[in-house]
Amino acid sequence: MRKLILILMMGIFGISYSQKVPAVLKTGFSKEALQQKLEDEEGKSITIQQILDQHKGKVLVIDFWAGWCRDCLKALPKAKELEENNKNIDFVFLSLDRSKEGFEKSLERFDMKHKENYWFSTGWKNDFNNYVDLNWIPRYMVIDQKSSIAKYYAISPEDPELQQTINKLLK
Repeated sequence: MRKLILILMMGIFGISYSQKVPAVLKTGFSKEALQQKLEDEEGKSITIQQILDQHKGKVLVIDFWAGWCRDCLKALPKAKELEENNKNIDFVFLSLDRSKEGFEKSLERFDMKHKENYWFSTGWKNDFNNYVDLNWIPRYMVIDQKSSIAKYYAISPEDPELQQTINKLLK
C-alpha cells in the first residue's frame, strides 16, 4: 500500500511540475529581454541583442540547457543530430548551470567547447527567461533571418515542428 501511495504521489508531483506550453506564443522580444546580459566562456558580458545581431541574416536555433539537467543530457544526442543535419544554420547554446565553474565543467564534460556558448550568470529568473516563459529545460527556439521568433516553444530536438520551421525558413 505504501508503494502505491508513493507512486501516486510521485505521479501527481511530476504532472504538476511538467512543462506547460505558454498560452501566448510570442514572435518577437521585448526591449528588456534583448538587454539581458549573459557571459561567454571567457567571462565577457554580452546581451541577447548582440547575440541576435551576430546571427542576423541566418536561421538560428537557441538551445537552453544545463549540465545538471537530466532531460537536457538525454536530449544531447538528438540535439547534436539536429545540428549535424542543419550545417547551414547557426546554433547558440544558453546555459542555466548554477555557477561559472559548473558552466565550464559542463562544456568540457559534454564536448561543447567548440560551440557558441553563453551562461546566464544572473540565474534562471531574469528578463529574457521570464519574457520567453522559460519554465523547463531543455527548450529550443528558432529565430528567423530578421531576428524574429519563428518557433517559440519546442521541448525536444525531435519535435517535428522544429525541423519544419527550419526548412520553411530556408526556402
